[in-house]
Amino acid sequence: MMENFTHLQPHVVHPASKEFAANIEYFDRLCRVVNGVGHLRIGMFGARTTPFKTVRIDEVTLQHHGMTVECFDLASIIAQVMKLDAQASSVKDFGEQLSRHLNFDQVPERSFINLCRLGVVLDDMIKTHDLGAVALRCWTEMQEQLGISPCVLNGLFCERGIPIACEVDIGNAVMMAALQYATGKPVTILDWNNNYADDPDKCILFHCGNVPSTMLQSQGSVIEHAILVNAVGPNCSFGCHNNRFKPTPMTFGSLLTEGGKVKLYVGQGEITDDSISDDFFGNAGVAKIENLQQILWSIGNQGHRHHVSLGLDHVAAPMAEAFEKYLNCEVIRY
Repeated sequence: MMENFTHLQPHVVHPASKEFAANIEYFDRLCRVVNGVGHLRIGMFGARTTPFKTVRIDEVTLQHHGMTVECFDLASIIAQVMKLDAQASSVKDFGEQLSRHLNFDQVPERSFINLCRLGVVLDDMIKTHDLGAVALRCWTEMQEQLGISPCVLNGLFCERGIPIACEVDIGNAVMMAALQYATGKPVTILDWNNNYADDPDKCILFHCGNVPSTMLQSQGSVIEHAILVNAVGPNCSFGCHNNRFKPTPMTFGSLLTEGGKVKLYVGQGEITDDSISDDFFGNAGVAKIENLQQILWSIGNQGHRHHVSLGLDHVAAPMAEAFEKYLNCEVIRY
């Protein structure tokens, strides 16, 4: 039986031509996705929160496709954070990293130190267990016990090449990793959010403050979590920030398991320079996607969750081929 192979057009091209260079770039992106996702180790840091049944996933199905999920108890992670000396050089070094990306003038000292300590613990766990991506339980234990929201840490790790998905969304941790392999650039995870004005092909993409700085317009100031503060009270949820995306071409997608199969969608669009109100909480941008209304209906009809992974550049074609032809997944290409 003939093995799968990739065939690009035109069939023969001159090795010094732009077409040849484009074909090599396509195949390079495809190979990085296949090799990366096919050997991916995902860290599950904490159990799924009860309200978020939409992010449930079948670890055995992922394993059959080459992906391994390593699970870690959140209580153990928080205990490591509390044991770590606030004056340790590793904590101070991590604080310097954070301060280069964001302004922490409004953050209480305790919360800033705990963000730094958690960052050190996560960094050590990622290296020790050779993790290529992480799905993190980010509320409400960290707010209640540490006085923080880890959003800014997620963004920093994404900037450094380790995708961290919010709310223990392992499926999107995989998709984030795939987008990073395909683009070679930082990635993020967002919520499908509101319509934008009256344009049927535009919507707002948003999350609380986890977007890497490469994607954002400005440095931003770290604040409390405007949503969770209603549940945990004031001074318990520092780690978010308001910021807006830079205009850019982008690729989006999401992944789930169902009936022993890995299913995903992938598509392309752009982040526009359309303005969003200054009082809109979190990291947000306006996405323009052709046939958006039909795509959103299809996404919901296929059972995908409200999260969507986003990477820079247009790489939907090599990603779709990598997952469908070489990783044996079911792919919808928008």
